[in-house]
Amino acid sequence: MASAPIAPYNSSPLGNSSSQNASRESLKMEPLADVTLLPGEERVIDKDIIYICPYNAAVKGKVFITNYRLYFKNTDSETPVTLNIPLGVISRVEKMGGASSRGENSYGLEITCKDMRNLRFALKQEGHSRRDIFEIIFKYAFPLSHGMQLFAFLSQEKYEENGWNVYEALEEYRRQGLPNNEWRVTFINKNYELCDTYPTILVVPYKATEDDLRKVATFRSRCRIPVMSWFHKENHAVITRCSQPLVGMSGKRNKDDERYLDLIREANGTTKLTIYDARPNVNAVANKATGGGYEGDDAYQNAELVFLDIHNIHVMRESLKKLKDIVYPNVEESHWLSSLESTHWLEHIKLVLSGAIQVADKVSSGSSVMVHCSDGWDRTAQLTSLSMLMLDSYYRTLRGFQVLMEKEWISFGHKFASRIGHGDKNHADQDRSPIFLQFIDCVWQMTKQFPTAFEFNERLLVVILDHLYSCRFGTFLYNCESVRDSNNVRTKTVSLWSYINSDTSLYINPFYTPESSRVLYPVASMRHLELWVTYYIRWNPRIQHQQQSPVEQRYKELLALRDQYLKKLEELQLSDSAPSSTHLTNSSTPNAATPNQHITHLQTPF
Repeated sequence: MASAPIAPYNSSPLGNSSSQNASRESLKMEPLADVTLLPGEERVIDKDIIYICPYNAAVKGKVFITNYRLYFKNTDSETPVTLNIPLGVISRVEKMGGASSRGENSYGLEITCKDMRNLRFALKQEGHSRRDIFEIIFKYAFPLSHGMQLFAFLSQEKYEENGWNVYEALEEYRRQGLPNNEWRVTFINKNYELCDTYPTILVVPYKATEDDLRKVATFRSRCRIPVMSWFHKENHAVITRCSQPLVGMSGKRNKDDERYLDLIREANGTTKLTIYDARPNVNAVANKATGGGYEGDDAYQNAELVFLDIHNIHVMRESLKKLKDIVYPNVEESHWLSSLESTHWLEHIKLVLSGAIQVADKVSSGSSVMVHCSDGWDRTAQLTSLSMLMLDSYYRTLRGFQVLMEKEWISFGHKFASRIGHGDKNHADQDRSPIFLQFIDCVWQMTKQFPTAFEFNERLLVVILDHLYSCRFGTFLYNCESVRDSNNVRTKTVSLWSYINSDTSLYINPFYTPESSRVLYPVASMRHLELWVTYYIRWNPRIQHQQQSPVEQRYKELLALRDQYLKKLEELQLSDSAPSSTHLTNSSTPNAATPNQHITHLQTPF
């Protein structure tokens, strides 16, 4: 079984192990030659252990625990079996068996991971042999539950580029053509006083006053007022996002909110503002009982309401659990299709994609839209970001995709800490849900249907998901910008984009063909959607051997060969222009090809 595809490390082998405790411990530990520690990473304990590998049976070896990872290496066979798992990936640690348990390898630890796998380790049944390693894994996998810091705050990694500068809100709005005479930038939220889960910089209708915004905030859940996410430069239609209105059982109305939606509609002369409510109709009605609700026809006469039937975070969590049951450790071949269907995972992917297509199509045809779910930070983020990916080719570049995630997910308050549970031992927390994973899955579905439209490759998507859990970078930590600011995330942690942009060649799609004005409409039918096997089933050794596409590999080789030839050609051209080579340029051979002709000839096959 190969090690986890956490990125290769170029850092100092010693990290920060100069502290006294680490020094004392390191005297007892054997040198770790197989893995380079990150700067700031310190070894905590080594232990002889048996890994109950689901593919190779029981494997004797040694486990090394640091403040960042669990690393296992076998010692009893020629075939290497390694595990390299960031502790942040761990969701749950349990003791397996007791001192009186019978049967081989029945006493040990069971570890549940957030990345579709479980691990089992066995130890000798003597003298509480698992106590120390259980306590250390539990402590370092869930640092926040033990009053400790996440590893991102301990890391000393350094990169040339500061990834925190990838997204600058004003710069991104300027790229879209804003502000203009229809939309303006407001700093009303600069101290998070209007809405503590929104970013500091917002774009609102030009005619809306600051007082209007405050009044509208009182009628929107969590004060998440409708603000602009994306502007169509040609037809001036917009995508706006918000939370549900606080209608309640009595059917409350708010004239300021109604007028504000009219201002959004009038900005580009849209006849009717289309409101996409991500929820199933029945759920939206049920939300009235808790003070929420939706925009009724009587109050919002210039709006058209469309329910997109996307289920809530609890349904998605259960769906992923079912998917894990059928893909790990082994795939049940005989009833594969019916088993996959019973998880409803692809059905949920289809509904999210289908909703985003409707949003993109409406905006492309010149009508402005408003998107919300309940609080506007889960399904809303999925729909706005995917529709923007379909409409705007900039977001399909490597840099633009980073901007999209920073903008629609991170700055607008998707609750990463609650949904992922970084450093938190409460694995049964009802707030956990794979909403961001679903978004990345939808992006992967689009890259499969449009293989030349995206500058980035599948590897980028997998690395993003690995570091969604790893806690090595600060990018996905905490629930919103205000909490990140109070924890000084930008100054005390490294951005994931610093790491990714330090070697972009790893993440480039060789088939990419830029097309600036093309709108992508993926087919969101079950017949065209696939299970992302190279992510969900990647721990199976059979799948690992299939991960590199032979076509992509060959294409990369040809591109490298082309670059080689072009470099040689440049060298020849330079030597041609030198005085010593005048006899070559004055050649009387009638069919002698010029360097430019050679370039044409060389490029043709590629």
